Amino acid sequence: MDQLSTLILAISLIIIMFGMGLSLTLEDFRRVIYYPRAIVIGLVNQLILLPCIGFVLITVIDVPPAIAIGTILLASCPGGPTSNLITHLAKGDTALSVSLTAIGSFASLLTIPFIVNLGLQTVLGETTEVQLNVVQTIAQVFVIVLIPVIIGMIVKAQKGAFALRMEKPVRTASAIVFTLVLVGVVLSQWELLADAVKQAGTITLLLNVGTMSLGLGTAFLFKLPLKQGVSISIESGIQNGTLAISIATVLLANPAYAIAPAIYSLIMFLTGGVMIFWSNKRIRVNRYID
Repeated sequence: MDQLSTLILAISLIIIMFGMGLSLTLEDFRRVIYYPRAIVIGLVNQLILLPCIGFVLITVIDVPPAIAIGTILLASCPGGPTSNLITHLAKGDTALSVSLTAIGSFASLLTIPFIVNLGLQTVLGETTEVQLNVVQTIAQVFVIVLIPVIIGMIVKAQKGAFALRMEKPVRTASAIVFTLVLVGVVLSQWELLADAVKQAGTITLLLNVGTMSLGLGTAFLFKLPLKQGVSISIESGIQNGTLAISIATVLLANPAYAIAPAIYSLIMFLTGGVMIFWSNKRIRVNRYID
């Protein structure tokens, strides 16, 4: 995505995160603390299994070195704010999603340099020192995810009736914003879309679908509730593509490494839409209740 698309998405997500906060209470987070199994499973998927899948894919699929490195960049990044939005629209466990995004983002500050360096050594046969701007990364997550959610929760605690009235309109607005963002991303990449999809489409699609499927599978294996399974699936497969693109262009100074994250950013909106449809239908059919 270009800078304008990224800015629009960030502003939209801030507004949507506020709306999500209107539907959350402290009890939602207390349930996560009381049942830490979901947090542990989610983090194992994000921080361990996701990079492993990335390395397997670049080993078995013949892609240009720049695409391979871009894939590892994606696999090293945590779930982004978009995962919270998709979880919200899919009626998953939003509190769990926000918690996994926050915890995973802080933990990835330590894991990203190691994973990226290992990827560079695997693909290029050399080691490159990568250092993240820790303050900037923390600030990004804090501003886009935590602050709006906290403000929304405060409003809900102080103005419960208002929050209840706004919950449905905000959900509807979120769906509209999601659609507009998807259209905007496609249009912004239209000229380069065909060649980029040929180079990176297969491996990024497999990374996305594989990690989402693994997240859902591990949640069901450990008999977690459906809403938590949906959240873990989305957190495992919807990565922070903007962070991956930033690492490629700023820290590694090679825009070619950003091709895979850019294509992935398109694919995850499409698969996220499928997850939203499937989850809403499954929850409605099963009459799932928190």
